[in-house]
Amino acid sequence: MTILPDPAASQAVLIGVHDYENLAALPAVERNLAGLTRVFTDPDLWGLPPEHCVALSQPPSAQDVLDTLSGVAQRATDTLVVYYAGHGLLDPLSDELYLALPGSDQERLYSALPFEWVRRAILDPQVGARHKVVILDCCYSGRALEGGMGGSTQVADHALIDGTSLMAAAAKTRKALSPPGEEYTAFTGELITVLTEGIVAGPPLLDMQTLYRHLHTALAAKSRPLPQQRNRNTGGLIALARNAAHPGRRPQPPSAPSPAPPVPAPESAAVPGPDAAPGTEAVPVPGPDPVSQPVPEPQRPSVEPAPTPDRTSAPTPEARGEELQRTAAAPRQLTAPEVSRTDGNGQGSRGNPVSARTRAVALVSAAALIAGVSTTLVLWNGADGEDAQGPSKGGATTKATYNAAVGHLLRPGNGRGGTLKFISTTDADSWNPQRSSYPFVANFARYYTRQLVTYKPGSKGTDLTPDLATDRAEVSGDGKTYTYTLREGATWEDGSPVTSQDVKYGIERLWAPEVISGGLPYLQQVLDPDRTYRGPYKDTSATGSPAIKTPNSHTIVFELPRPNGDFEQMLAMPAASPVKKSQDTKAKYGAKPFSSGPYRFHSYQPGKSLELVRNSHWKKASDPVRTALPDKITVAVENNPDAVDAALAKGDYDLALAPTKLGPLSRAGLLSGSDRRKNLDSPPSGFVRYVGFPQTVEPMDNVACRRAVVYAADRRNLQTALGGTAAGGDLAPSLLPPGIRGADPAFDPYGILQNGGAPDLTRARAELKKCGRPNGFPTTIAVRDDRPADTDTAEALGSALARVGIRAEVERFDGKEAPTIVGAPSEVKKRGYGIVLASWGADFPTGQGFWPPLVDSRMRPPSGNYNVAEVDSPALDKLLDQAIAERDPDKAGETYAEINHKVAEGAYYLPLVYEKYVSWRGPRLTNVQVAPAYGGYDFTRLGVNGT
Repeated sequence: MTILPDPAASQAVLIGVHDYENLAALPAVERNLAGLTRVFTDPDLWGLPPEHCVALSQPPSAQDVLDTLSGVAQRATDTLVVYYAGHGLLDPLSDELYLALPGSDQERLYSALPFEWVRRAILDPQVGARHKVVILDCCYSGRALEGGMGGSTQVADHALIDGTSLMAAAAKTRKALSPPGEEYTAFTGELITVLTEGIVAGPPLLDMQTLYRHLHTALAAKSRPLPQQRNRNTGGLIALARNAAHPGRRPQPPSAPSPAPPVPAPESAAVPGPDAAPGTEAVPVPGPDPVSQPVPEPQRPSVEPAPTPDRTSAPTPEARGEELQRTAAAPRQLTAPEVSRTDGNGQGSRGNPVSARTRAVALVSAAALIAGVSTTLVLWNGADGEDAQGPSKGGATTKATYNAAVGHLLRPGNGRGGTLKFISTTDADSWNPQRSSYPFVANFARYYTRQLVTYKPGSKGTDLTPDLATDRAEVSGDGKTYTYTLREGATWEDGSPVTSQDVKYGIERLWAPEVISGGLPYLQQVLDPDRTYRGPYKDTSATGSPAIKTPNSHTIVFELPRPNGDFEQMLAMPAASPVKKSQDTKAKYGAKPFSSGPYRFHSYQPGKSLELVRNSHWKKASDPVRTALPDKITVAVENNPDAVDAALAKGDYDLALAPTKLGPLSRAGLLSGSDRRKNLDSPPSGFVRYVGFPQTVEPMDNVACRRAVVYAADRRNLQTALGGTAAGGDLAPSLLPPGIRGADPAFDPYGILQNGGAPDLTRARAELKKCGRPNGFPTTIAVRDDRPADTDTAEALGSALARVGIRAEVERFDGKEAPTIVGAPSEVKKRGYGIVLASWGADFPTGQGFWPPLVDSRMRPPSGNYNVAEVDSPALDKLLDQAIAERDPDKAGETYAEINHKVAEGAYYLPLVYEKYVSWRGPRLTNVQVAPAYGGYDFTRLGVNGT
């Protein structure tokens, strides 16, 4: 029976670390402690006496934590609650969980607190509490429940008491989340909310099992890390608060009669309909406990810039940096646009009736078409006639028409002044140039950072041009030494000159992932593949990285152990930005980077707003790239994508910061009106949508069976499911997307373009005979559960395959666990996933930035693997090495083209579309042009004209 613990006989100790010497700060943790203290001591919720709720913030040592915990625990006779929030660290040998303290770092685990010691303190025989609750809000906190700590030595397994409950904020391989700008961390914020507001139609008391179900549902709906729980004996019945939303506790309405009787409500809880206006609230009515009901999928998930491209998995920015420490290249991530469901062909194989799944898809499509949403998206395949691109003269146009900024410079002008207003559904992963991995941050960061080389403005391709350097690199004959001379006049925001030592120091910060977490460590991997340099915060020598030399303040020399033809591409990334050592605030640098560009940070509220103003010390004569036309640049962060769409269309803002895809309803309305359509572009994102065939799963180990799927796929329906031509992309005849040397738009090995995307069932059946499966075979299509468009695409593929007897069932998996599900070859084989839906794009626009994670047999880690097809080809590995070492980009492109041909021949992947998205540009903007290198508009050229 659930009862509320006696406050007078219960104790709580809340431990939190929000500021670190060597790790990223977590300011929300400090607010976590204040919020939980307020909840636990609220007489209406639990009512712990204030002296029974001890908040231990910034404990200096493990001894301080254990002494406090021991003292509090020995005073509890009813219930003991122990809470920790901060960084979680893992022992690389034992996988044991450590709780970080203010002075901790990953390489000195002895500076952190082993969770095992906390477990022992709680289970001390002198602790007489009948109930014990442990709540961990840190990365890898699931390790406390299973594995990595000696099997049966877990709190929940060794409770010598009536009941124990342990709740963790994240799985054992997952990082917890502290969203920028939010008051609390993701997990604790939901916990405080449910304890404070209660659960409508929930039980009178909020016990641990009820809390877990509710938190799991709420966090899943927001695509955030999912909590874990283990209960021992009656642990699930331990309550932490009264249910504030229970009928017995909710304020009752006045007794005066209403003017009119209410309309009877259905017997289930009401929720807003899909067309409800933003902010519309559901009216709570009696019904089942909502935590036990399926959660409606959001109409439109927020964009992951990255990139959240699907890429088989969706790691957090921090996890992405860690993955790149293990691999030589892994592309960016961007979320695919969500579209209405579409059906496949009307008949099953050989005239058999269509499956129930196909009929269901068709019914949903019909409903959407009747609603008038998908009709525009499915049938509208781009503007026609002159409106498609507008008049052009010399590569520029003054007329705003659909797609006018794709391949053209729209409204050229040099007018200075005004405020350029961005809006975004997401904040940066970090404004620290060495810490970010988001493409839109790389674009925006050029306002306040400079690199030795950058991408040439106005280029239709991806040509490099000097920036801080006077010219492109002087490269030695063996391709291992790159020498640059810095141009005169480049200054920091304090007027001091930017020196070669500043460039060296900025790049050296990539060797400190324990402080500068996340980011893209290509330069570190190329310059120091054996990781001999310890980084600027641990290296005490005066020389720093031996691979980077600065003979004087205006010369910098890079010495590579092996030639790499894309080294300058890596130097064009924000990770190569200079940092002035005296201004380096380490993990806090992203809050206010020191500017070497035309603008400087004026104010920044994480998750809310950013304002840049002119850097008065920047000299146009020293910067041939940036126009610096606006006086001020602002960014507003709005988490509601529909509100962002509305604000852009209304004219409150000029541009979306991230390459946000307009939602289905916004697209439909804007595309159908010529006065609004002229403000839209549908540029390529640089990504390719595809499916991979894991060769460890039969019969995908047979190339003929894989080719049967390739021929049987109806690319037209798949393109429609992904959003059509405008919002989904162009048909992809091969895997390598346009814009990368080696891509050949005419290369059509399976006749996709020749057939207009129609399936070739005759060839598909012939391939089935070759692979010994003339009647087809069963298989499973794996798709993420947080991207409805993926499910639509998988169902459309399954319908097409059924026509040749391939029976494909769609299985949705937890998208947040993708690295350990579809990214784990052993798990893919265990689950029998024969087809995996994904997308891919390069961090820098060359074959090296695209191919290795997909086809390099040497890059197949047990978790976080992107080579889902399990390609194992020594011939491809040799070609990759040859292309990477080649200094001539055209010759390297020829090798990458050969790789593309061999990948197509092996049918390892089924390309679907070269991704595009519909984007809004405000009518005030001048100098608007899509930059292929960034997958969006070239921010540094933009100006504003008018109000």
